Amino acid sequence: MLLAVAVGNTNIHLGVFAGTGDHAVLVRDWRIHTDPYLTADELELLIRGLLGPDLEQVTAVAALSTVPSLLRELRGMVDKYFGGGPHVLLEPGVRTGLPLLVDNPKEVGTDRVANAVGVSGNFPGVPSIVVAFGTATVVDAVSAKGEFLGGAIAPGVNLAIDALSEHTVTVRRVEMRAPRSVLGKNTVEALQSGIVYGFAGQVDGLVDRIRDEVDGFGGDDVRVVGTGYLAPLMVDECETITDHHSFLNLDGLRRVYERVKAR
Repeated sequence: MLLAVAVGNTNIHLGVFAGTGDHAVLVRDWRIHTDPYLTADELELLIRGLLGPDLEQVTAVAALSTVPSLLRELRGMVDKYFGGGPHVLLEPGVRTGLPLLVDNPKEVGTDRVANAVGVSGNFPGVPSIVVAFGTATVVDAVSAKGEFLGGAIAPGVNLAIDALSEHTVTVRRVEMRAPRSVLGKNTVEALQSGIVYGFAGQVDGLVDRIRDEVDGFGGDDVRVVGTGYLAPLMVDECETITDHHSFLNLDGLRRVYERVKAR
């Protein structure tokens, strides 16, 4: 089995795949809180605790990290506990088969690259827009040819909540869920409305602009795919999102691994 590990700023998403290509199946996946001070040994202990006896069936690892301090530890963990290989650590310079049509390809986050590879593999020959709801809300465009065209990055839902509660006296953190109505009848519902519907409107506005301004994205065949750990909260509130893929980054890592291995 292939172990896929995506280390984000807020969560670490792990999953194990059985099979390859069109026959690949995500057997299990987990999300754990990101601790930027984790060591290679602690990472392995966490993974071992989650996988249990299934860990012995892991024959390869595909991983990425958007946290620089954990990238080093992730590499050390793979080398120390999963030696042999073949393994793929997605970082600048890895040949993913995804053309990055931006000013500086090395600046594109590996999480965005994995999502783009995943969406182009799931919807081949179709222009796609990836909306990743995480620490940041990221909206990226991938052409029908499978080219990464660029995107937009905005503060994420939780960042907005933290900023609001930190810089105001009477506003507190609230449970993130859609309220009864867009017009909140109390402070909690007013906050929920502003955050949930406000961010949904932001996403819809960015998607509409991409469809209006970018060649090839004006047709009815465009797929708008929501992903990320906050996607279950936001997808149904966004009018422009057509699909929800809960493990797009892991699927992208799997596809990168298979492409690198095939060379």
